[in-house]
Amino acid sequence: MAAVIAALLPLAALPFAGSAAWAAPTEHIANGTFTDGTDPWWASGTTLSVRDGRLCAEVPAGAANPWDVSVGHNAVPLVDGARYTLRFTALASSPVTVKANVQLNEEPWTTVASRDVALTAEPGTRTYEFTGSVDSANGTLTFQLGGAAVAYTFCLDDVSLTSEPGEDPGEGPEQIDNGGFDEGTQGWYSYGTTTTGVTDGALCATVPGGLANPWDAGVGQNDVPLVAGATYTLSFRARGSTAASVRAAVQLGEDPYTTSLSQTLTLDTAWRSYSYTFTGAGDTAKGQVAFQLGGGATDLTFCLDDVSLTGGQAEEPYVPDTGPRVRVNQVGYLPAGPKAATVVTARTEALPWQLRNSAGAVVASGTSTPRGVDAASGQNVHTVDFGGFTRTGTGYTLVADGETSHPFDISGELYRQLRSDALQFFYIQRSGVAIDGGLVGAQYARPAGHLGVAPNRGDTDVPCQPGVCGYRLDVRGGWYDAGDHGKYVVNGGIATAQLLSTYERTKTASTARFGAALGDGSLRVPERGNRVPDVLDEARWELDFLMRMQVPAGQPLAGMAHHKVHDQAWTGIPMQPQDDPQVRELHPPSTAATLNLAATTAQCARLFAPYDTAYARRCLNAARTAYAAAKAHPAVYADPNDGNGGGSYADGDVSDEFYWAAAELYLTTGEAGYLGDVNASRHHTADVFDRTGFGWGSTAALGRLDLATVPSGLSTVERDRIRQSVLDAAGRYLSTLRGQAYGLPMPGDAGAYFWGGNSNILNNAVVLATAFDLSGRAEFRDGAVQAVDYIFGRNALNQSYVTGWGEHASRNQHSRIFANQADARLPHPPAGSIAGGANAGLDDPYAAQLLRGCKPMFCYVDHIESYATNEVAVNWNSALAWMASFLDDQGTAAPAAAACTVRYIDYGRWADGSGFTGQVEITNTGGTPIDGWTLRFAWATDPVLREAWLGKATQEGATVTVTNESYNRRIQPGATVLFGFNATTALGLAKPPPALFTLNGAVCG
Repeated sequence: MAAVIAALLPLAALPFAGSAAWAAPTEHIANGTFTDGTDPWWASGTTLSVRDGRLCAEVPAGAANPWDVSVGHNAVPLVDGARYTLRFTALASSPVTVKANVQLNEEPWTTVASRDVALTAEPGTRTYEFTGSVDSANGTLTFQLGGAAVAYTFCLDDVSLTSEPGEDPGEGPEQIDNGGFDEGTQGWYSYGTTTTGVTDGALCATVPGGLANPWDAGVGQNDVPLVAGATYTLSFRARGSTAASVRAAVQLGEDPYTTSLSQTLTLDTAWRSYSYTFTGAGDTAKGQVAFQLGGGATDLTFCLDDVSLTGGQAEEPYVPDTGPRVRVNQVGYLPAGPKAATVVTARTEALPWQLRNSAGAVVASGTSTPRGVDAASGQNVHTVDFGGFTRTGTGYTLVADGETSHPFDISGELYRQLRSDALQFFYIQRSGVAIDGGLVGAQYARPAGHLGVAPNRGDTDVPCQPGVCGYRLDVRGGWYDAGDHGKYVVNGGIATAQLLSTYERTKTASTARFGAALGDGSLRVPERGNRVPDVLDEARWELDFLMRMQVPAGQPLAGMAHHKVHDQAWTGIPMQPQDDPQVRELHPPSTAATLNLAATTAQCARLFAPYDTAYARRCLNAARTAYAAAKAHPAVYADPNDGNGGGSYADGDVSDEFYWAAAELYLTTGEAGYLGDVNASRHHTADVFDRTGFGWGSTAALGRLDLATVPSGLSTVERDRIRQSVLDAAGRYLSTLRGQAYGLPMPGDAGAYFWGGNSNILNNAVVLATAFDLSGRAEFRDGAVQAVDYIFGRNALNQSYVTGWGEHASRNQHSRIFANQADARLPHPPAGSIAGGANAGLDDPYAAQLLRGCKPMFCYVDHIESYATNEVAVNWNSALAWMASFLDDQGTAAPAAAACTVRYIDYGRWADGSGFTGQVEITNTGGTPIDGWTLRFAWATDPVLREAWLGKATQEGATVTVTNESYNRRIQPGATVLFGFNATTALGLAKPPPALFTLNGAVCG
């Protein structure tokens, strides 16, 4: 037994406050027997009537989603921790499965209980028990009836929803995390079982017969605190697929496994409630609640719910370690960039400050600017500006009000490694390939996951959820989205777009130097050495997966994309991909996923064209097919309740995705039809830059940014209007940044601190950076550079949110793969992994209990169980990667403007359409001769240089380099030289003039 228990992987427990004293159950349903007609019941997509004493509704066939036809009852009070019982009798004229939901009746529509109910023409009575997980007076009971292939009649009677408070707080604090399994299997381990998951809101595990001992298989929770001599009560509900005996134990979770409680249970096939009171046998933070299920002669499915362990001592209130009161960017500052810090102090008058070098000598000094009470942190703060100091060095500190900051550097190469680290994250998140420790460190090496090899069932031959489709797909590859093993098209879409844009920016931004720092061999990926920029190789890994998610020709909804693929049920932490025991399933196609596919593959086509024509053609075909399918099915939405085993990623407004996809297809093809769709979109003239930034659910900004930066056939007037909208948004973000004492482009109210908010802060910085690329205005560059100070430690928690970057950095992010906090044999997340960040919504149980009442900027904890504040995700790291690339480009002086102009002339396509002829004229607008010249530019799409005259020309990828001949080496003031060329265009894509020309390394107008 000791060997088996020792092998279990620990998970930290969550302390909960006690709940209210016992009272009689309270009924929340009015007119549940329908003797008073239909009031107050409501319907959507149907009408209500009372027949034979039952509430009935006619449900039409073909509704796209379950919630498109619904019947419900509002004004249901929801109480966190209260015990609820839902009972009703229902029937349907045809066999059908509907959903019964109890949930919040407003954003974010949090689901407290969701049950699938199989109905027939015979009335059936259902009873469900669950525990409340939110506090709100605005709850609703909803029966979701849509999505069936045939029309039917739904009837309901004898509806009751009662609640009673939880345990008396006098019994002591709650020691069990997720005892109602509302968060899937989060916090629970299993071993020796053939399947373990959450079914109908209960944890169910199947155990094979014939095991020798009870402890040869089981489920439970580790790291439960126990106090010697304290009184505890363990209570739960359980049942078995057959009558059986199992054992419930509370014990030390490591050698010598001292037992506080060991009780044999006799299970029935019906639910039974159990409760045991006992005394703690010793003091430990490593206690364990274990349900030992082995030793039976036949297979057993054991189901468990409403687990509670009360008693012992409440944990001390959580107080974060915020370190010194002088808050700086712990990584450092660029020599010519802005340099600001924040001082937390009770003082209201200006304070003296000193900047000291690594030897302790004072190298600069000044006085602070009082800022009053910062709304986001609740702190009285001052700002320190030491931007006038530009000397490079390491180990600087800032001293003010008797406090010394964490050390930092001043260097032009400050972010050189961050560009690589932030992009390395994607390789380590790859699915379907062995991770090479020689590239990224031995601690991150692992076998390929989800390749169809036992026990993971694999992604090479994946079925749909029942009733969704009749085919199976090979959807191997791609990136694991976040801390779980799910792969989501909408989240992968924006992440892929940002990686592609990181490279595409190098064609148009003067500081990016045509992508020299992002070329082949720049990253630690297996594809290095293939003459393709490594960032494109990384994006291709996800692009291949996205295209595999497309519904095959000849099938219903052909050309659309499945929304996601993931496990049938949630797995616990830790769980390596190669060990995943769950069945994988394709979830229904959605319009949002289809448009993400169209947008990213359209961008793929123009960027891969110079490197792999066949792949670019494949991307373009996928994009055209997906866009046409989305237009044919414009309102197929992901089910917001489809969240077991993976996130739902629901989005009920896809007009922004239509705009983004149309923009990318226009930029790639130049075709009038796609431009017409761009112009017809309400987003084209709207402000698409929200104050709190853009993300996977709001993608119009992606289309706007590319329309502003990628060369196209837009008129000068239209292009300037679009670019001005970016500059206007950047101006607003800059104003917000200046108004925040911690210097970030995000408002200070609670609504600006939400799940994954760090990526939105970075995306606002992306807008600032793009405004600089477009305008050259230093204030936008400085705003973008300063925005990342918050990410790297200039915040209320003095916390760098990027692993490996900063003196006090996140290292316990929520991840099944990088789960060192749960199992010391596993690594922390790799350097360059960004945490989601402060989330005032406190949307996970760990954060909700630990941080209740926090000011927005304090609503974060670096703990593996806090998935709502501390998860990793590809779309958060893609924002970091884009900004890291921009930041590194600012480390050296920007190329100066040259005294020249360039005129680019396209003489039109050849008769067979396979290419075109062009000419470039260079005029010296300065007062001195240009003696020898080299001109560089990058094509936006697929032209390939065939030959040139009056200049020696070469092409590498999309970048063309032309040097003078001996006879036109010298360009006198006011004089013009020219060269001509022929280029082929295998795909016939748009071929707009290049946006950036450099002459001898300087920008030429």
